[in-house]
Amino acid sequence: MAELLDLFRLDYPIWQMMLRGTVVYIALLLVFRFLLRRDVGSMSVADLLFVVLVADASSNAMQGGYHGIGDGLVLVGTMIAWNYGLDWLAFRSELMSRLLDAPPEVLVRHGRLNRRAMRRELISEDDLLGKLREQGVESLDEVRVARLESDGNLSVFKRDAHSRGRPPPARPPAAR
Repeated sequence: MAELLDLFRLDYPIWQMMLRGTVVYIALLLVFRFLLRRDVGSMSVADLLFVVLVADASSNAMQGGYHGIGDGLVLVGTMIAWNYGLDWLAFRSELMSRLLDAPPEVLVRHGRLNRRAMRRELISEDDLLGKLREQGVESLDEVRVARLESDGNLSVFKRDAHSRGRPPPARPPAAR
């Protein structure tokens, strides 16, 4: 029975495990959000980060990287709390939502590629055209707007059949 209880003992204080989990989570969240690119059709950054960190924390607990399962459980619990807390904050606060999620990026407008945005997101023309074909687009003329969303998905809004091949309507002059 003592050996069974030994599995769940903590080798480190709970506050230390929570602090370690918090620092690693926030550091990786910042790296993923600001330094790494998002690919068309990939998982959201928060989802990927959560999966990687929980897998690592669980792995250490299962493989004996910690002496007890309790340390791993505290770390996994900390990751779950941060993931839920940041999702809740992003839902409640527009500012947090903008900080945590990359804004949508227009890659095609009125049948024309936005090469500046494609360079910024490191998306090649071939990759973009392939994703457009997956959405049933045969020609760029069919696309009114194609946006790369914060989760990596591509949203495509097609032109009406009768407006294809014509230039976009002129915008009315701005009121002064």
